[in-house]
Amino acid sequence: MKKALLILLGLVSFLVVVSMLLVVLQRDIPLGDRVGLVRIEGLIADSKTPIDEIKEYVKDPSIKAIILRIDSPGGAVAPSQEIYEEVRKAIAKKKVIVSMGTVAASGGYYIAAPATRIIANPGTLTGSIGVIMEIPNIEGLMSKLGIKTEVVKSGSHKDIASVFRGIGTKEREILQNVLDNVHSQFIKAVSEGRKMHINDVKNIADGRIFTGEQALKVGLVDELGNLEDAVQTAAKLVGIKGEPVVITKKEKFSVMSVLRDKIPKELADISPSVRLKYMFVP
Repeated sequence: MKKALLILLGLVSFLVVVSMLLVVLQRDIPLGDRVGLVRIEGLIADSKTPIDEIKEYVKDPSIKAIILRIDSPGGAVAPSQEIYEEVRKAIAKKKVIVSMGTVAASGGYYIAAPATRIIANPGTLTGSIGVIMEIPNIEGLMSKLGIKTEVVKSGSHKDIASVFRGIGTKEREILQNVLDNVHSQFIKAVSEGRKMHINDVKNIADGRIFTGEQALKVGLVDELGNLEDAVQTAAKLVGIKGEPVVITKKEKFSVMSVLRDKIPKELADISPSVRLKYMFVP
């Protein structure tokens, strides 16, 4: 009876150990010092996923450094600013290395600015420090179709930037002031993140793009290299010996990811609303 009980306990213990190992392997969480990889790809329309990943890696004591792999032309202003703030908080506790892919421009550069180190490929397109607002005008089409809109509003500018008519002189002035203010926020963020004099940033903040090589010369990136170089740099900065172990989160299905990655930009931009974007638009 005792022998059977011991065998049963041994079997249970074995199954518990095996289950724990399977959980570890399933989550791609190897043992030892690690580097966390956060991928930010496509249009920046939402900040929740990258922020959650960054916060999780910051809290994990086995994650010694964080790599942001950015392949994005930018996107909405507020999500870009939110990710920027989370990166800024993260560098107070851990090294954050940015690896730039094909493009890391406008909002894609904004979120990279406060990182410990920025690494770009020689041919990466980056920079594009500026703000854009695109407002369709279908007044002519509506007129040809014999359709007109009647507007009842509480203030003279309540329907500012309506797609059903052109932009008046006063309205254009208001919108330009908004863009100028958001642009100045971008310039300040780059100046503080890169520790550059604000006038040096202003000189290149006219929306122009740079290759990785050009960006290196003007101080927007620290060195040239690929993702593997970024991994090695991160390991070196935090003292990881040997080949560093890189972990990344498996992307979960979400409606937002489908909207961001699958719907063409032209369809996403047809809704009549005012949207400020830190985005490189070729």
